[in-house]
Amino acid sequence: MDPVSVLSEPLKKTLGPATAKVLGEQLGLHTVGDLLHHYPRRYEERGQLTHLSDLPLDEEVTVVAQVADARVHTFNGGRGQRLEVTITDGSGRLQLVFFGRGVHKPHKELLPGSRAMFAGKVSVFNHRLQLAHPSYAKLGTVADGPDGSEASDASAIESWAGALIPIYPACKGMESWKVAKAVDAVLPRARDAVDPLPDVLREGRGFPSLPEALLKIHRPHTKDDVEDARARLKWDEAFVLQVALARRRHADAQLPAVARRPVAGGLLDAFDAKLPFTLTDGQRKVTGEIFDDLATEHPMHRLLQGEVGSGKTLVALRAMLAVVDAGGQAAMLAPTEVLAQQHHRSVVEMMGELAEGGMLGGAEQGTKVVLLTGSMGAAARRAALLDLVTGEAGIVIGTHALIEDKVKFHDLGLVVVDEQHRFGVEQRDALRSKGKQPPHLLVMTATPIPRTVAMTVFGDLETSVLDQLPAGRSPIASHVVPARDKPHFLERAWERIREEVDKGHQAYVVCPRIGDDEDATAQKKKAAEGPQGADAEKRPPLAVLDVADQLSRGPLAGLRIEVLHGRMAPDDKDDVMRRFSAGEVDVLVATTVIEVGVNVPNATAMVIMDADRFGVSQLHQLRGRVGRGSAPGLCLLVSEMPEASPARARLGAVAATLDGFELSRIDLEQRREGDVLGQAQSGARSSLRVLAVIDDEEIIEAARQEAVAVVEGDPELERLPELRTALDALLDQEREQYLDKG
Repeated sequence: MDPVSVLSEPLKKTLGPATAKVLGEQLGLHTVGDLLHHYPRRYEERGQLTHLSDLPLDEEVTVVAQVADARVHTFNGGRGQRLEVTITDGSGRLQLVFFGRGVHKPHKELLPGSRAMFAGKVSVFNHRLQLAHPSYAKLGTVADGPDGSEASDASAIESWAGALIPIYPACKGMESWKVAKAVDAVLPRARDAVDPLPDVLREGRGFPSLPEALLKIHRPHTKDDVEDARARLKWDEAFVLQVALARRRHADAQLPAVARRPVAGGLLDAFDAKLPFTLTDGQRKVTGEIFDDLATEHPMHRLLQGEVGSGKTLVALRAMLAVVDAGGQAAMLAPTEVLAQQHHRSVVEMMGELAEGGMLGGAEQGTKVVLLTGSMGAAARRAALLDLVTGEAGIVIGTHALIEDKVKFHDLGLVVVDEQHRFGVEQRDALRSKGKQPPHLLVMTATPIPRTVAMTVFGDLETSVLDQLPAGRSPIASHVVPARDKPHFLERAWERIREEVDKGHQAYVVCPRIGDDEDATAQKKKAAEGPQGADAEKRPPLAVLDVADQLSRGPLAGLRIEVLHGRMAPDDKDDVMRRFSAGEVDVLVATTVIEVGVNVPNATAMVIMDADRFGVSQLHQLRGRVGRGSAPGLCLLVSEMPEASPARARLGAVAATLDGFELSRIDLEQRREGDVLGQAQSGARSSLRVLAVIDDEEIIEAARQEAVAVVEGDPELERLPELRTALDALLDQEREQYLDKG
């Protein structure tokens, strides 16, 4: 059997169906190769106690600690028993709890002074962290868990590796020591691992071979073994990923495209002459980069990122106008109807009579700007489709309705994708395929991205950054409102909203959920499953409909209050936004449908309820809806979480800075990178196991340079079959499609 087949062998052949099923369903490990690349999270040294002070709530953890105390308590008149064991690491303490029949065995084995490895899910009881019915394996003796786990586990731990005990990412039913035993069973196969690095590159950097690195990471004898292995494996991840992206960029550079150069005296010049302000230096620089790309006969693939309110839409509009001048059409794809309608309104307002080409009163150089969404009436839809296929409309703004088969363009030259992370790859690809030749692509994101993420998640795109706010934008003051600790702070928040309205301004109140029956049922079920944080109440998040009702009958009585959420009919949503934009609504109580693209300069204040339930970047986006005019902005982050909780620390970070790039680093540190090649761009699954894009910038940069050199010399990797094999392993079908279509 060749090496590739050995590592792709299903785990059930080696470990048996029961163990393989748990590893597959719980940890996503299906093959021998998957398990070999499931690296230890950390290592414990014999004789060294672990830290208990930073345990994450509601996660499966493994700790090595010493028993400080063990006591049996009776209840129900002596019929029930509860064993409480306190373990310590010298700096913190943690309580273990066993009930019923599970009391006797651990009571005999977990004696004060004994040391063991414990695994379980961290929960909270009486404001204290605990593990309920944890599995355990005593160190230095043979023991098993209360669930009857094998008696050989502890002895297996002792034999794992010299002085270091690897602690693996684990799950319920598959504790760290059981993962270690499974690794032991497949570790001999590591010698069959195909080394992706060219010898000259590996030797030049002093890396061990891949089989040696796998042995060292799983069964190290010294800390130097771990460092050697991690350095090698980090480089592998960075290098193979960057080769994949370099090949994608190389392939894109071979595609044909129509060059689109601005025409003197055309639509763009007429638009620029109308602008009541001058472009910022940043906007001019980024526009130059985009126009240079548009002038080439290969499709542009550019990411435009920037701070909230930095003028990305204006830059994108000028690019679209340049393409119209050059005889093409431009399409802007927005993730929601609210955002598509808002963009359409903004573009038409900015262009004025230039957006009425062919219409009575329209400018001579003008073009038609049409909106296309799924909820449009049949007649309006037919008219929009006709304008697109005839070329009458130079610009179309819409939702996923743009990618339907019935939508035909006369000559699509530029696709602008707003908020890229909200679109599936297939949707983006379907729109790009509507051009006679591949159209130019401009991807916009309002979430500032650290440079290392731009080189990985968006590594197939050239990057332009807008980090300068236009003149006249007002500062935004942000404050955390501790509603539970200091209820009078919340009362003052509503007074501040009244004060802003009295000055002639408007306000947003943002809530995590809508509040209809279906929504409430789902939230109650979720709340019943466990707390969101150390002291979170088991209540659903605050809801738009409830909060709007309470405000209109309470602290904001007499003000004009409206609601906006995703389940409203599209016409109703559009009507509310129009009236809010026109100043006919004082307070808009909404979900995150207002997160991006909504531009109402007269809105100066925002209250975000249950702010701890939103992510850092999301809070920054929401805050960006205020302070868009000449008056200062105010953002109040309401939370019931205790002051010492991580959630409050996160809110404090948001309140402390308006720097979106700094906040994006904080956000990334908290939620991990996600799958940098797949569509899941945050959360649990990640194709990166040891490489951290936030910390390993130098490695990523060096790997990128090496990858570019390799691909320029051998685009098909014909002289590097091992690297090609590693690439095939990285690019499963979904990710291959991602790179093909991105």
